[in-house]
Amino acid sequence: MKDTDDRLIFEKSSPGRRTGQLPPPDPKMPIETLIPGKFLRETEPRLPEVSELEVVRHYVRLSQKTFSIDTNFYPLGSCTMKYNPKINEKVAALPGFAQIHPHQPPEQAQGVLEVMHELQRYLAEIAGMDAVTLQPAAGAQGELTGILMIKAYLHDRKQSDRVQVLIPDSAHGTNPATCALAGFKVVSVKSDPRGAIDLADLRAKLSDKTAAMMVTNPSTLGLFEEQIARITDLVHQAGGQMYLDGANMNAIQAVARPGDFGIDVMHFNLHKTFSTPHGGGGPGAGPVACKRHLEPFLPIPRIAREGQRFALDGNHPRSIGRVKSFFGNVGMHVRCYAYIRAHGAAGLRANAENAVLNANYLMARLKKHFKVHVDRPCMHEFVLNGSPFRKLGVHTLDVAKRLLDYGFHPPTIYFPLIVPECLMIEPTESESRETLDAFADALIRILDEAKRDPKILLEAPHTMPVRRVNEVKASREPIVRWTGNA
Repeated sequence: MKDTDDRLIFEKSSPGRRTGQLPPPDPKMPIETLIPGKFLRETEPRLPEVSELEVVRHYVRLSQKTFSIDTNFYPLGSCTMKYNPKINEKVAALPGFAQIHPHQPPEQAQGVLEVMHELQRYLAEIAGMDAVTLQPAAGAQGELTGILMIKAYLHDRKQSDRVQVLIPDSAHGTNPATCALAGFKVVSVKSDPRGAIDLADLRAKLSDKTAAMMVTNPSTLGLFEEQIARITDLVHQAGGQMYLDGANMNAIQAVARPGDFGIDVMHFNLHKTFSTPHGGGGPGAGPVACKRHLEPFLPIPRIAREGQRFALDGNHPRSIGRVKSFFGNVGMHVRCYAYIRAHGAAGLRANAENAVLNANYLMARLKKHFKVHVDRPCMHEFVLNGSPFRKLGVHTLDVAKRLLDYGFHPPTIYFPLIVPECLMIEPTESESRETLDAFADALIRILDEAKRDPKILLEAPHTMPVRRVNEVKASREPIVRWTGNA
């Protein structure tokens, strides 16, 4: 028999076991009076039958076998895996926030609406923008919202023939996907040797077909775009709008405002900048901020203040409409609000500065042993070029797998795509110098192992509950449900 710790919850099932005692059904109120018969199952669901204690032990054991930001260093570049303060979770769990219903009238939700209205003002100030919507449920949906606003704006100005969106070759994959989904043609702009946008290539690709340019600043290479003001001027002169992917705002929050360097519309990733959970408390949130000329096109309903009261305002005829049914992600807004209020302007700036300091410290330690893709001061993250690993008979994936044995979650690998054998490392402001040193020491030891005995890396991880898997087979033949006998 398999060890208990390794068995699936279905394999622990025993007929008749229950997690609690329920009273017998009331014969005066059959289930059909509560649920129409056409929705009732004809057969019982094949669920595991286990006691409450077994359920608790099973999932606690599983949680102890995996990595989490609460237990391990998580240097995922571009993802900004910063610590989620537990006080924010407690605030979001207060009954007035957690138990509100989407269909409650605004008169019964004044407190929540006031928090959301105030959060809009905070985000507008941080972004250097004039208006904000909290409606999008994720950064990617925020991107789509912003691009659809630009499309509506151009249509309103009789400029629907502007069909191209310029995107740097180092961009997140969601950027071209968003543009294609919105009906635009994507035009890639090259990076120069310093990792910045190539201005000559940009000029060559700007035209009367340009609708917008999407940039990430700091970029996915972890670099601040030194010519950003010049870039925004060129795009505006060509008649286009500037969109900022706000994924890396953690590096510049309360330091630089996108609206001040020419951005027209942007989205925030609340989980990356303001410490809301990465999906675990979902749905997520991707607020969109814009300049005044794009404000009429924000989604409805808008959260508006009417005297001392707050309302959901749907009277905006040029709006792109709803992008989500309800504000079901309000828990994320509460967490973000609590984070901003706890830190204040000085605290947010300190967070950005410490994130940049940590990244530069770690890069300085590692650049003596590894090839840095662009050797100049970085912002919140930096990129190692792992191509020298090939001479040792290993790849970036092998280094990442071996890091697990040292107790560290691997950094992002093979992104950005323009960097061979890429390792993208982001320590965030959450980590101590001792943790950064331990991570650097582990990477240096792994490099030494690759030189002495590559097999150690090729067979890693050695200490995890699950060893190497056939990732191609797992992708082509995924097993996503229990098919055995429950």
